[in-house]
Amino acid sequence: MAQDEATVSNEFVGLSINNPNLNFLVDDPPPPMISSEGIIATDITSKFASAAAALQPGELIKDGQFTLFESVGALEIMDPKMDSGCLAPGESLDEDYDVTRPLLPSEVLGIIDQLLCLEMAWHLGYPLSQTLLTNVYIEAMLMPMPTTIQNADFINNHPEGTPRDPMFGVLRAYCLGLIKSCWYVTEHIKMEHYYEEEDFVTNTYHRPLLDHIGIYEIRDEIMAARTLVHSLRHKITDQMATALGFRLELRAAFLRALELAELRSNPESLSLPWSQMKNVWGPINKSRHLGTPVPEAFSTKIQRRLASTMPPRPIVQFSFEETYEHFKKLFIDGIDVLKVLNYSDPQSLLNFVLTFQAQKPQPLVYIRTLLQNFLFKDMIILGHLSIRQVMDDDLAIVVMPAHRLLDPANDMVETPHDPRFAMAHQMETFRQRAAQSYLDIFRAFCQNRCRVRRTLCHSIQDWETVQIDAEEIDQLLQIQLDEKPIMYNQEGVPQGTTGELLPLHLTEPSYSLPLSSWAYLYKLRLMEWIVQLGFELETYQPTELAGMYWYLSYLAKIRASHLERIKLFTIKRHNEMRAAAHPKALSASVEAQFERSLKYLKVSTLDAAVTWEFADALSCLYTALYRLGLIVPPPQPYSTDRLRYEVRMKPFAPIGLPELPTFEQYVASSARPGKTVDGLLNEAKAGIMDSRKAYEALANRYDDREAFCVGAHERRTQGVKGCVKSTIAANIALATVAKAVANSVASAAEANGRAATGNDVKDMVQVEVPKPDKGYHEWWIVPKVVEKKHK
Repeated sequence: MAQDEATVSNEFVGLSINNPNLNFLVDDPPPPMISSEGIIATDITSKFASAAAALQPGELIKDGQFTLFESVGALEIMDPKMDSGCLAPGESLDEDYDVTRPLLPSEVLGIIDQLLCLEMAWHLGYPLSQTLLTNVYIEAMLMPMPTTIQNADFINNHPEGTPRDPMFGVLRAYCLGLIKSCWYVTEHIKMEHYYEEEDFVTNTYHRPLLDHIGIYEIRDEIMAARTLVHSLRHKITDQMATALGFRLELRAAFLRALELAELRSNPESLSLPWSQMKNVWGPINKSRHLGTPVPEAFSTKIQRRLASTMPPRPIVQFSFEETYEHFKKLFIDGIDVLKVLNYSDPQSLLNFVLTFQAQKPQPLVYIRTLLQNFLFKDMIILGHLSIRQVMDDDLAIVVMPAHRLLDPANDMVETPHDPRFAMAHQMETFRQRAAQSYLDIFRAFCQNRCRVRRTLCHSIQDWETVQIDAEEIDQLLQIQLDEKPIMYNQEGVPQGTTGELLPLHLTEPSYSLPLSSWAYLYKLRLMEWIVQLGFELETYQPTELAGMYWYLSYLAKIRASHLERIKLFTIKRHNEMRAAAHPKALSASVEAQFERSLKYLKVSTLDAAVTWEFADALSCLYTALYRLGLIVPPPQPYSTDRLRYEVRMKPFAPIGLPELPTFEQYVASSARPGKTVDGLLNEAKAGIMDSRKAYEALANRYDDREAFCVGAHERRTQGVKGCVKSTIAANIALATVAKAVANSVASAAEANGRAATGNDVKDMVQVEVPKPDKGYHEWWIVPKVVEKKHK
């Protein structure tokens, strides 16, 4: 044993750089002796070299076993755009920036401003790998993973209690708040419905975003940094100290806003940090000239160390002007979205979501998911309302004011033979069937606009089923309510509470069918929204606008008729309840419910009627332009009009009611072969004038409660005023076309008395179909008709 140990010791002694016999340290090592059972190793180096020498330059030989995946992988090797390990001559693999070098106050300000630009790029959907994780200070702070606030530092193993460069402390505090904000935003978005890489990228590339460090510790660091900056104001100038202080205040307020967002109560208190950020953002923008850019503090080389299969991508460069506008919009939206917590009624809630998400530009994905959080978290609406409360309130507004079916006392009846027991059971069955479809409307409008339309195309089929199920429940409830049908004639119906003689649409006995009427109304609204979003998203070609506006008017006309039907039954039941209570009057609460319902039906009917009128007018105008040759269809050799119609109307094909018009009906209704160009223009003019008056009434006559837009009255009014401007623009376009037609007729009469043709009009005017965002309202694409200047 002793002899073996001595032998080993002698061998170790011989391991010296002064030993001349150690040639193996510089010579190439011999090939390894590979030995494995069943495997014979063969050196093919010489064979490969001789075979390669026989190839001509540029000649490619592909083996049948060499797959496409392997081929592409081989091509990507040493490609700078695809190979993350590819280095330029003289380039190092790692970033050689020294994070310990002293920083000037202006450099810290410049780095912070660049981080603000990258943060906004991340909010807009770019990944962290191209934005914030390209900063060397953030990378140094996050790797290795910090577990305590002391470990979260640019300089590893920084001795505690050792004096730190004050500017390091400011930048460190800002980065701590920034990273923690990113963690909050990412976690919040992941809990809601969004589309990964389409709306937002939540991938953190295995970088910890300080999730193990408490927010209060980070806030203390920011407050300490603000105090430090204030104490240095005489050394670094008051202007610089104020600029740095505002940026730290912004960071602290953002953290506070993210923290309070979970409360879903007291919107006035929740809006304080958002207002604080809005107030400091202006001074931050004005002081950005004090910063000195430090571009070397940002590098794409850091991407090589991230857990990603993507090749290197360039850093997303946003100007501070763009960043300023986006952050300003973020803070305003953050304040506005909190107003949704001031619940008034479900129709106001729906209009709030519709108008808020229809803003241009649309709110950022974090704000949209924040709205989802307020609406749906834990299936408690706005933090204090059950789904049943909201649905029953909606039913009471639309079809069932002060109705026995919505009486909560029905739930207390336990006697199976009591009609109220059956009512409660059937109503609960309906709520369970319709609740998800109802909530999906709100959730759908919280997505990006393309996804809204796509989701609604699926939702209308679900609402078709809801309507069918509701009809069955309505028939069962008719028995429990002992409802009597209404008979109509062609002359009219008894006057209601408004004193007007209401038109009749039914000539046979009919029941109120409140639940299926409610479902049918929502289905019609969804179908209209799908068509209107098609205009907003430029889904339709200019030659399709006449037909699609006709279809929109077709749907709106059906909705207006359906609302009239609901109104008739509402007035009938109101009169019956008054007669039953005579000589006493109905209670104030019951009268208030009927008054609210009738106001809703009045406003909704006016909205449907004006949509019907203006859409029909634009359809006539586009048809006239098409006939005059001012809108020319593009060559489409691979499809027919019928095929395009089937594809365009595919979302509506499964719907039984309203039935989709056949292609022949669609062509006849939109082309209007029985009308002349003058007739089309006159019909369009009448529709435009009527719709303008109706839009002006919608904009001026109703307050937020009468218009059912509490919390969204300003946005709703702006939208209606945009529609008014669209009618004015349409009237101008129509007048220009009518003038050109009249002049062409006069010119043709002077020239040998021939008839005017479309070419005569084309010589006088030209038509431009603007983009949706270039008009006054995205849903009304009004053509721009310009007179040609003749030399």
